[in-house]
Formats: sequence, structure tokens, C-alpha cells
Amino acid sequence: MRTRSKDGIFKPRHFADLSHLKSSSLHKALFASHEPKGFKSTAKDPKWFDAMCEEMKALQQNQTWDLVPRPVNFNIVGSKWIFRTKFLADGSIEKYKAILVAQGFTQVPGIDYSSTFSPVVKAFTIRVILSLAVLNKWTLH
Repeated sequence: MRTRSKDGIFKPRHFADLSHLKSSSLHKALFASHEPKGFKSTAKDPKWFDAMCEEMKALQQNQTWDLVPRPVNFNIVGSKWIFRTKFLADGSIEKYKAILVAQGFTQVPGIDYSSTFSPVVKAFTIRVILSLAVLNKWTLH
């Protein structure tokens, strides 16, 4: 079988050339920033620990989950911390953000769940509902 790689045809690689950009403090901060990967080293740093506490407090206030006894024959979905440094336009640090995410890729359809729900509303739907509300307001008066 003839393939593109056997014929020596490859996709061109485009490397980002940032030399034409003006150097700003934000660019320097973005390229110099280092965000932690693991929990152990991050938990020792007070600024990241405070960010994790803030995230846990928000999750508890929103009643994101209920604590239940661990079932014996069920898959338990793990979690992972994601760490991001948020910058202002001048390159200074706005805040340290820690996000706790569920590792949903461990779930098996039909065994761990049967349906999914995403509470995202499309902008078109909102416009239709608002236009109906406006029409309804005009027809009632």
C-alpha cells in the first residue's frame, strides 16, 4: 500500500515566530510562569494551599456532592487538582486558581452511568425565549 509517508509527503510544521511581537511584561510573565503539577509539593506552598481551600469552600457552598458510604462493587471516580496562575494585563499576578476536576474517563457507559446531562443553554434558545416574552408583553397590552 502506498502511503504519504512512504512517498515522502509530510505536513509542513509551522513554528511560532514570536520575534515580531513587542516584548511586554505580560508576555514575560506568561512565558516565565511555572504552574505546579502535583498535589504534594503544591500543598506546602501557602498561596496554592489558600487557592485549594477557596475551591473546596466553593464546592461545599454549592453542594456539589453528598458524602455517602463507599459502595462495594462500584467504580469510584477519582479527582485531580489543576493549577493556573491568572495574570493582569500588566503582567502582575491577579490570583492563583486551583480547580478540582473529576476523572470521568474512568466511567463506563451503561455500567457507571446511563445518561448524561449538560446544563448549557445556547444563545439562540435564550433569544427565542426573550423574543416570545416581548411578543407576549405587547399582545397583552
